[in-house]
Amino acid sequence: MFKVINGDFKNQIYGEESYLTNWPMLYILENGKQAYIGESNHVKTRMNQHQMSVEKRIFDKVHFIYSSKFNQSVTLDYESKLIQYIVADEKFVVTNKNAGIADKKYFEKSLYDEEFHKLWHKLQREKIVKHSMEEIENSELFKYSPFKELNDDQRKAVDDIIEALKEDKKQTVVVNGMHGSGKTIVAIYLLKFLRDTEEFKDKKIGFVLPQISLRKTMKSIFKSIYGLSPKDVLSPSDVTKQHYDILLVDEAHRLHQYKNISYMGPFKANCERIGLTTQNDELDWVLHQCNCPVLFYDKLQVVGPSGIDVDRFNRKMELDRNKRLTRYFSLLTQMRVKGGNDYIEFIINLLNGNAEVKTNFDNYEIKLVSDFGAFNELLYCKEKEFGLSRMIAGFSWDWKSKTNKSEYDIEIQGIRKKWNYRTEGWVNSKNAINEVGCIHSTQGYDLNYGFIIMGNEIGYDKDNKRIIIRPENYFDQNGKKTASYEELLEYIKHIYYVLMTRGIKGTYLYICDDDLRNYFSEIIEVL
Repeated sequence: MFKVINGDFKNQIYGEESYLTNWPMLYILENGKQAYIGESNHVKTRMNQHQMSVEKRIFDKVHFIYSSKFNQSVTLDYESKLIQYIVADEKFVVTNKNAGIADKKYFEKSLYDEEFHKLWHKLQREKIVKHSMEEIENSELFKYSPFKELNDDQRKAVDDIIEALKEDKKQTVVVNGMHGSGKTIVAIYLLKFLRDTEEFKDKKIGFVLPQISLRKTMKSIFKSIYGLSPKDVLSPSDVTKQHYDILLVDEAHRLHQYKNISYMGPFKANCERIGLTTQNDELDWVLHQCNCPVLFYDKLQVVGPSGIDVDRFNRKMELDRNKRLTRYFSLLTQMRVKGGNDYIEFIINLLNGNAEVKTNFDNYEIKLVSDFGAFNELLYCKEKEFGLSRMIAGFSWDWKSKTNKSEYDIEIQGIRKKWNYRTEGWVNSKNAINEVGCIHSTQGYDLNYGFIIMGNEIGYDKDNKRIIIRPENYFDQNGKKTASYEELLEYIKHIYYVLMTRGIKGTYLYICDDDLRNYFSEIIEVL
């Protein structure tokens, strides 16, 4: 179906085939290190135009991609796909901008989506790309690429936010979105767009990530993206060191208060540096240190007393309205979990004790496994078949191996496991498959399959038909110190909500509490 023709861009030698003059085609300009991907109905004419561009004179080769079944809808779609996959393939640094990339619908798109796999295999055989699509799709660079195709929901939010920022005045932008709705994708897309746009080239822009676990990953990703830099990725502490025009704050619910944290000294020093007190929080640092904060927030992902809960967040926004305009946007479509919005609603109801009907999802696996040996074995099977399968648990076990490497932290039915040996970048670390991750090492990451252990800190009151917790079995001291029973109940439910929505393809559960297991078994298929 596909034909790849190699041309000499430097010397303008392209061949005499008629389709090079008048047919929708794709092309890849490259010089061995950098590449530019495009599409045109008149590729020879487009090459002449590129010859006039100083930016394109760095290239010496061109690969034309032809098919008799191409039309312009297909080439526009394939252009976006090639950019996404070639960026994540990392053979070339891709110099394209990301303006206009969106999920495109057209006649027989599903058939062309399948055919794209054949095109990619051909490009592999031609040694134009290196990795398989499966390898690329499991990479963090692909998942967090600023070249991801945006859905209608995301595209509308991006366009409106950009228009708001072009007004060049003090304002706060709030983007509310459920878990997996693409908040991080939109934030990264916006950063790349702003960096590429002449209108914003002199603006001081930063990308704030509260989570230590994700910061190193994101710095590595930005190092591979043309126009972005690891220096763009900021901790909340970095924000206090200079003033910014625009700050994009991912996971704003994970910003901290001066409460139940291990770095109270540095926190106080950061407050003093910008003239605030410890009555303020890291959200205040952001609001104080930039003209236009863009805050990505999810009230259901606050997992401890130090986070910015919805009441506190709303109070801050009310106060901020006295200084500048506040605009609100929402992301409503579930993008991570193949079970979609129905699955998210199901998990919320399940954790609130309101689920009543046994539910299956056509595109998603959720299973309860009663035997821990089978649960553990299934983890390794899914890892071998799909990769990115991880075991994760609530804080129902002490972290003894932190100070004694010979210790095991978790023992269930004679099988012993250790907690994640590190928080930063744990999901992609070498031994992660043999360890158990916690909320702090996994929040913000995608998995193919999540294997979730629900420990004895959570249970079920069968008489009153409600979820209960046992604070004495909850071992995250900072996570429960100062929290009332009801507050801790919400934090623990939020933790499991996050953990049970990690998996793109499926979630497997092992439950320690007998009554909770019996309740779940009425709702979820048991293996």
